[in-house]
Amino acid sequence: MTLQEKLNSFTEQFQQQVPAPVLEVMHSATEELRNSGILEQVSKEGESAPDFQMDFPQKKTVHLKELVQEGPVVISFYRGVW
Repeated sequence: MTLQEKLNSFTEQFQQQVPAPVLEVMHSATEELRNSGILEQVSKEGESAPDFQMDFPQKKTVHLKELVQEGPVVISFYRGVW
């Protein structure tokens, strides 16, 4: 199973478990972001991401350029107001 197939399966299962009003809010927020023009400002598929570092509580610093040398890297961003 490809990564895309796994993501599609996860999305389908997720949407079956989440109440319809919650999904409506999520889809509305996503559409609002798309309409804001933000997509014109982000890196596109296949483009190289700029190097960055993350500091972890275990006093370990991780650099993207080092992770990429080990293999493919998936970066997930969570949008929230918490």
